[in-house]
Amino acid sequence: MPPEWIFYDGDCGFCHRWVKFVLAVDRNARFHFAPRVGETFHQMVPAEVRATLPPSVVVRRNDGVVLTRSDAVLHIFEQLGGSWKVFASAGRLVPARVRNTVYAGIAAIRHRLYAKPDGLCPMVKPELRSRFGA
Repeated sequence: MPPEWIFYDGDCGFCHRWVKFVLAVDRNARFHFAPRVGETFHQMVPAEVRATLPPSVVVRRNDGVVLTRSDAVLHIFEQLGGSWKVFASAGRLVPARVRNTVYAGIAAIRHRLYAKPDGLCPMVKPELRSRFGA
C-alpha cells in the first residue's frame, strides 16, 4: 500500500517535533512527510482544495481524501495502531467542534512552544530522509 502524506508547517518547531514523533512510532512507514509550502504538497493537493484549507496539519489519505485539524491527528493515531488507535477511538467520542477548538488553542501558541527550526524539514537520520518530499 502506498504511504499516506502528512503536510506540516515547515517553520514551526512544534510541527517538526510532531513529525519526529510520528516517524518514531510509525514502524510500518505508513506516512511520508512534506512541508505545506513545498512542491510535493502542490502536486498532491489540488489548488481548489488548497485554497479552502485552514492553517493546520494536513493528511492526504491514499484514496485522495484530505483531512485537517483534529480529524487529521486522530487519523494519524488510528493508522499508528496499538494504544494510539485506542486513544484515537476515545478522541472520536468528543464532538468535532470541541476537538477543533482544542486544536485551534494549541495552534495559536505552537510557535511559542518551540524555537523556529533552521529548515523546512526536521533533522532526521539518513535512512528516514527518503520519507520526505520537497
